[in-house]
Amino acid sequence: MDERKTLVLTGASRGIGHATVKCFSQAGWRIITCSRHPFAGDKCPWPAGEADHIQVDLSDPENLGSAIADMRDRLEANGGRLDALVNNAGISPKGEDGGRLNSIDTPMHVWRTVFQVNFFAPIMLARGLRRELQVAGGSVVNVSSIAGSRVHPFAGAAYSTSKAALASLTREMAADFGPLGVRVNAIAPGEINTAILSPGTENMIEDIPLRRLGAPSEVAELIFFLCSAPSSYVSGAEIHVNGGQHV
Repeated sequence: MDERKTLVLTGASRGIGHATVKCFSQAGWRIITCSRHPFAGDKCPWPAGEADHIQVDLSDPENLGSAIADMRDRLEANGGRLDALVNNAGISPKGEDGGRLNSIDTPMHVWRTVFQVNFFAPIMLARGLRRELQVAGGSVVNVSSIAGSRVHPFAGAAYSTSKAALASLTREMAADFGPLGVRVNAIAPGEINTAILSPGTENMIEDIPLRRLGAPSEVAELIFFLCSAPSSYVSGAEIHVNGGQHV
């Protein structure tokens, strides 16, 4: 039996997800990565990266259900245990001109797709992997957003409301999964310096008390803390990671 701790991570191919894989891999964890993109070996130099990658479209419930079955099969090598599930994947569609989609202009099919990826996929994964999380006394971390609590200049209405719903879901999950010995928390990043930042984000730095963007590694290390023993009595929390931008 593989004695390493195991993480299932969605949205692993870039940004915060990529930094999270590096952080957990350096700590000796086995990581099952999930992304809509195939494994990029030249950009992801961690052990068993390709073998433990699942290409999945989180916007397709049937495809996600098949992926969950695949995850459960893979976890048999760990005695059917899962130490951590990190729901990091999220989408924020833009208008045809690249602009923000507000609550009036967002097409209904876009609302449904955004909520499927950002809100329904996390609870589908946690429910589908509940037994494995319970066996390990594991931890779930949902990645919400500063946009879930305020109108954001770039994040669209569907994205923002889905992240607000995810924060509420985190509280419900903490209450429901707690008796199983499973902790559930959320982190709410602000402006993190990744390749997917919207043009103009640099103009927001003056509104951030720390006067800088966050680094993906700073988010990844908080995720690691929430999946590790030092946070063993933390559950139902949403932790801001934004340099004080929310104050």
